[in-house]
Amino acid sequence: MEIIKGISEMHKKAKEFRLNGMKIGFVPTMGALHEGHLSLMRRARLDNDIVVISIYVNPIQFGPLEDYKTYPRDLESDAKKAQDVGVDIIFAPMDKEMYQDKFSTFVEVENLTSVLEGRSRPSHFKGVTTVVCKLFNIVKPDVTYFGQKDYQQALVIKRMIRDLNFDIELQVLPIIRDKDGLALSSRNNYLSEKERRSATILFECLQKARELLENGERDSSKILHEMRSMIEKRELVNIDYVEIVDSENLERIPWVKGELLVALAVRIGKTRLIDNMLWSENK
Repeated sequence: MEIIKGISEMHKKAKEFRLNGMKIGFVPTMGALHEGHLSLMRRARLDNDIVVISIYVNPIQFGPLEDYKTYPRDLESDAKKAQDVGVDIIFAPMDKEMYQDKFSTFVEVENLTSVLEGRSRPSHFKGVTTVVCKLFNIVKPDVTYFGQKDYQQALVIKRMIRDLNFDIELQVLPIIRDKDGLALSSRNNYLSEKERRSATILFECLQKARELLENGERDSSKILHEMRSMIEKRELVNIDYVEIVDSENLERIPWVKGELLVALAVRIGKTRLIDNMLWSENK
């Protein structure tokens, strides 16, 4: 396995792979790798000749009061995990290469980015789409892999791929959870033991929503009320949002039909966590 830090070197490698007819699978990450990330890499290994991951904590997707400076960084540990699952190349660029002096070009997807996470983190997706667009141009993948936990992000990237005519297939793979149901996240490491116990409320709420839906409830407001009530009773947890939206356009739906997304974000102490569930009445 190689670790490449220079953009020109990554360009050269990607060009060689393509000239040799090799299929490139790509998993973009910010590091602090966990089983969720590794599940994407294993799938990429099955599907492709070459597996490239990026490890880059992207400064422009963090708000001024967010955790950019404290976000966990451990390239040595991440490299060992990536090698163990068969990654060929880690692309780990430096800020000065990714964002040169007087950098002034950004990529922005409209509409999908103004709701849910976009409402709470107004500049977040502009940073995500810009860096992912750059990474696509550098790595030149045939297939890219995202996790469902960041469902809105995957949907935004899917729209960017379509609108900007990238010749890239996007695959979204299932959420990987801990034994107690908490979705794996690098930010789980911020939680104290007490906060970690409280964090299970996210999955419990989603299970409650599924139960109500399976039992025939179709009034979104009633489902949301049940979820909010559960969260408000849990110690240390504060609601950012709890929503039921259309799974394609992320618009709120007052009455359940077709395929929907149940999404929520909460703050537990200083840590912000998200989770979601897809559900379809036509399954």
